[in-house]
Amino acid sequence: DLFRMYSRYAERKGWKVRVLDSHPTPLGGYKQIVFAVEGKRAYGRLRYESGVHRVQRVPVTESGGRIHTSTATVAVLPEAEEVEVEINPDELKIETFRAGGPGGQHMQKNETAVRITHLPTGIVVACQDERSQHRNREQALRILRAKLRDIQERKRESELRETRRRQIGTGDRSEKIRTYNFPQSRVTDHRIGLTIYRLEDVLDGDLDLVIDPLLEEELARALETASG
Repeated sequence: DLFRMYSRYAERKGWKVRVLDSHPTPLGGYKQIVFAVEGKRAYGRLRYESGVHRVQRVPVTESGGRIHTSTATVAVLPEAEEVEVEINPDELKIETFRAGGPGGQHMQKNETAVRITHLPTGIVVACQDERSQHRNREQALRILRAKLRDIQERKRESELRETRRRQIGTGDRSEKIRTYNFPQSRVTDHRIGLTIYRLEDVLDGDLDLVIDPLLEEELARALETASG
């Protein structure tokens, strides 16, 4: 139900949806599904979906008409973009030295080899393979940039893991952000106390019925904070 809801919502917005990984269940639906949504302001609107969603319905196999409650956890993460590493020249210590083979043999008279130390991280890169100091310097900077990019990527991955961990939480029902009640055709967003009786419309992709009030509430709080 939730994946279909998000797919229909994306369709209404003109966004693209790509399924990256899925684990269907024998009863239909998914035990887990990972998908990417691409489009203008996609993350800005879908980020409100992070949290525990509670579904209340009477299963077709339930003869007594009792309502069964299940939960699904949603995590929304921004897609990582390629990071271009900028290096501040003031943070570099550049040294030149004479390149040579093992034991100092075939030592060059000119200092064509280059050693670059990135002072904030302590990373040291040396290059002496090229014949000119200029080319060795360029190569050393390329290697340094790659090393710094790797550090940034690892840091970002760690931050994303932490963000996802916070979003998913324990899956406990007390953490629920929204309830979908089928018998009453009711959708309740517990964060702002919003209740609407248009479950079918919401599940058919009219998610703005819930997201717009969330946006308005966030804007109101931001204005209140700024003025206070």
